[in-house]
Amino acid sequence: MGVDVVLKRVSNSGTSPKNRRLTQVDVVADRYDLFANICQSSKLPMLRRVNPYGSLILTAQEMPQFISEIDAMRESAAKDSDREILDAISNLARRCADEASMELHLEGD
Repeated sequence: MGVDVVLKRVSNSGTSPKNRRLTQVDVVADRYDLFANICQSSKLPMLRRVNPYGSLILTAQEMPQFISEIDAMRESAAKDSDREILDAISNLARRCADEASMELHLEGD
């Protein structure tokens, strides 16, 4: 039931969505369901949208809110393991925010 966080680069030659290509750049694997549990217990709007059984794609434009919610959850995290995964996800989100051609894919099981 984990939610892996995957940073992907989007390339698109031309205007047709058929030409859209995604390249995986980096990933934070949620092997122990830490991020999934954090999202399920969160009352923050973007994190509440995360579906442990589906996918959610976030663009660079959505990163400021996502980063602020991740940072808020990190501040209240009681366990080192939670803080560590949130730090790793925050790093991917900041990379995504820095480049318009990036997307962050939150992929549930």
